[in-house]
This record gives sequence, structure tokens and C-alpha cells, in this order.
Amino acid sequence: MKTLGYYNGKFAEIDEMTVPMNDRVCYFGDGVYDATMSRNYKIFALDEHIDRFFNSAGLLKIKIPHTKDELKALLNEMVRKMDSGNLFVYWQVTRGTADRNHAFPEVGANMWITLRPCELADIYHPMKLISAEDTRFLHCNIKTLNLLPSVMAAQKAAEAGCDETVLHRGGRVTECAHSNVHIIQDGMLKTAPADNLILPGIARAHLIAMCKRLGIAVNETPYTLDELRQAEEVIVTSSGQLCGVAVELDGQPVGGKRPELVAALQKELLAEFMAATAE
Repeated sequence: MKTLGYYNGKFAEIDEMTVPMNDRVCYFGDGVYDATMSRNYKIFALDEHIDRFFNSAGLLKIKIPHTKDELKALLNEMVRKMDSGNLFVYWQVTRGTADRNHAFPEVGANMWITLRPCELADIYHPMKLISAEDTRFLHCNIKTLNLLPSVMAAQKAAEAGCDETVLHRGGRVTECAHSNVHIIQDGMLKTAPADNLILPGIARAHLIAMCKRLGIAVNETPYTLDELRQAEEVIVTSSGQLCGVAVELDGQPVGGKRPELVAALQKELLAEFMAATAE
């Protein structure tokens, strides 16, 4: 199959799938999601993504209609149905289907899965960034389907000919529209703490672990937009790119002072991904 969709036990090509208008995602965006890459029919860091998915659902009191093992088995089964093993693997759960009402309905949750052919983004592409005030709500640690602020921030970057928007609250950097962002200063990785103002990215966790493996100090404390502008390097992580490097922010050059350190991180993180998804 070229693409594959799943909704509560039904399978089909994505463009052949339909969902009820009364699914609460249509009215409230009432659900959570997660996503990762597959290569050679092997899903990368699946356990970590599943754990985050269940945590997000739990914070919203959504009961996922599968155990962790059942969901992992379903995702792996679906990947094996595809013509290509290099995929973007996406899944979400919504609270259920019911007449529009803000209070929770007493119905079962709905499970969605989509698979599309996709390659890992170029890890060596020099990224251009812009900045914007972070106006999202205060539960960014939950991977909710309510993404309009991120959509608008991503569109702002696209219109500016840039790759990402760095979000900040009163000068404190939080994350990007759909990535985590970090800096290298004095040879140390500095990254925003995994509090309620950022999503705890899986690629972020792998970057931190790799830094520790390579003997690079890590400081998980808030840092400012001015610190980012003056940093030795600016690193952007996501499941689709692993470890990108920014060269520009708001039209001004940034980073470029510790290329050997960045190259070591990129080499090892890419090798980790390739080894985990080897045939």
C-alpha cells in the first residue's frame, strides 16, 4: 500500500477513510498524538514515543483503547503492510464520539493511525530561524491536537523563507513551532527544562544522552533569546531531522563557532538511528 489509515479497527488508503462528524476532535481538538519515523520497516524509538503518548493521554484523562504492547503490535503490523518501509508513522487518540458538549461523554475513545512514505530530513541542512512570542497555553508538555499557535508560527517561518520559528515567553526561549531548540555555550549543551512550557521531545532526550556519552556537559535550565543569539551553536531537534544546526536567526548569523562538536553529535545520532533501523 502507498499509504495506510486506521480508525477503530478499519483499514484503508488514507484518502478512502472517513470519520464521524461527532468525533470530539472535530469540535474541540479533544485528543493527543505522537509520531516517529520508520526505516526498513523498523519504527525508531517506539517505546519512548508510546510512553509519551500514554502520558499525554493520562494528563487529559483519556483512556486509550489498547495497552502499550497492543498498540506497538498494531503499529508494527501496519508498517509491514506498506510498499515502502521508510515512513512517517503517526497515531492519535480522541476522547470519543458524542453530541457536542464540553463535559466528557461516557463513550469509548477513538484510535487513529496514518502511515505515509517519508525519508529522514537532511540532518546537515543549514537552518534559518525567526523568533516570535510564545502565545500558546500553559500545558505544552501534553502532545495535544490543539496546534493552531504552532501552525501559525510555522506559517510565519515559511512566509519568511525560513525553516522554523523559535518561540519565547518574555525573552525566555521555550521551543520551536514543531521542534526543540538548544544552544552550545562554553562547550556545554544548554536546553530548556522539561517543564510545562515545552514538549519533552524524544530527539531532545537522545541529544542529551549522546552529549553525556561524548563527555559534553548538559545544563537543563532556562536560557534567553539573547543567549541564543550569542551562542557558539544553535541546535534544533525533531523526530524527522534528529539534529539540525541553525545558521541564522531573524536575518542575523548565529552559531558556527564549534563545528567539530556539532559534527560529532550529528555523526553519532545519525549512526544511532541507522543502527536501530538497519535491515
